[in-house]
Amino acid sequence: MSVPLLSSAGRLSLKSGGSGDGLLDGAWWPCSRDLAAELPALTDLLDPRWGRITRVAVNPEHWPTLPRHVRVNGHVVTVGWFAPELDPHKMLLLSYGAGRWDLLVVPPETEPAAAARLMAAACERGGPPRTASALVAAERAHHHVVPPLDADEAWEYEGGAAGSAPTAGLAGR
Repeated sequence: MSVPLLSSAGRLSLKSGGSGDGLLDGAWWPCSRDLAAELPALTDLLDPRWGRITRVAVNPEHWPTLPRHVRVNGHVVTVGWFAPELDPHKMLLLSYGAGRWDLLVVPPETEPAAAARLMAAACERGGPPRTASALVAAERAHHHVVPPLDADEAWEYEGGAAGSAPTAGLAGR
């Protein structure tokens, strides 16, 4: 059973009974990819339930700007990033004396129905443990969602050769 928590700046769903069962403890659906702007609303919701959040870790793949520290509700949260070690769709939260929690980060551009399914799936108990990226991939595959292409993928899809880049002019003429 999940406990939906909503605020104007963030959307959150947590497993009931605390952390420890499975790979994820819940899901968060931020409104943007601006971690400095989104993190205060998330910690405002979590601090009373889990204790003061002091550190977060994310994979930088989906966060264009990563601050080292974010001021939230009278204290500072330290932000760390780990590219190969941390699932790109997961956020790790730490609290002194209270523990560690892992949240699926639902991409902000996700349609509301898909976000609701992902948030519910992250809070399921009793099923096989799934990583955050596996949940996102399963949602996209099951509902035929095509993720947006990055610049290299778009270039290749539109007829560019792999490893080449568009040029502004003709060099060597």
